[in-house]
Amino acid sequence: MTAARLRALHVPGSPLVLPNVWDAGSARLVAAAGFPVVATSSAAVAETLGYSDGEDAPAAEMFAAAARIVRAVPVPVTVDVEAGYGLDPAELARRVLDTGAVGCNLEDTDPATGRRRDPAEQADRLAALRAAAGDALVINARIDTFLDGGDEHAALPEALDRARRYLGAGSDCVYPIHVRDPEVIRAFAGAVAPAAVNVTSLPGMPEPVRLAELGVARLSLGAGLWRASQDWLADRLAALAERTAPRA
Repeated sequence: MTAARLRALHVPGSPLVLPNVWDAGSARLVAAAGFPVVATSSAAVAETLGYSDGEDAPAAEMFAAAARIVRAVPVPVTVDVEAGYGLDPAELARRVLDTGAVGCNLEDTDPATGRRRDPAEQADRLAALRAAAGDALVINARIDTFLDGGDEHAALPEALDRARRYLGAGSDCVYPIHVRDPEVIRAFAGAVAPAAVNVTSLPGMPEPVRLAELGVARLSLGAGLWRASQDWLADRLAALAERTAPRA
């Protein structure tokens, strides 16, 4: 499936649900369940490879993992490339496209400083990525304003400024990660309509049908499924150890 088809699945009011994966096996399960797109979670992929989130994993290993996922499924794949691994936009576009993926997330936090990049600088990076990739990549511009965990209504103007700049630079979708307040989501989506808005499914968030009513076009699970799988495995191993441990 081409980037054009993936782009067409971003419909405000009818969210594209993405159960983010971490390896070929989890990707196959998502595709077999009938989801039309596979998305990766950078945190989950990195942890699976033995690294921490936040660009601790070498770029080559992350791209190799993405390529294995692409080969494993018959549906389009969009990959989380964190902040771009220090690559210039043209090289980043080439590396993503070489995996066979047709979409990517790019966040606006600078991993070297832990701070959000200047919005004009990030918009320039997104414009260069678009120029290098043409229409071959669906670009999801992550906005990290709400990661601070403060007053979401107060953070909304900055988030919208970034969203408008990133959309103007050629992004297909904007991703105010970890926004939770339904009224803020509604205001954000309404202010950038008809552009596509991605939110994360988090504990306490509205159900998908409610998010659809708020104008969301894309719903990500992030590392949630990976964490749940790790919790399940830890519980099973603890139970097994309890049953098989030598008795004093």
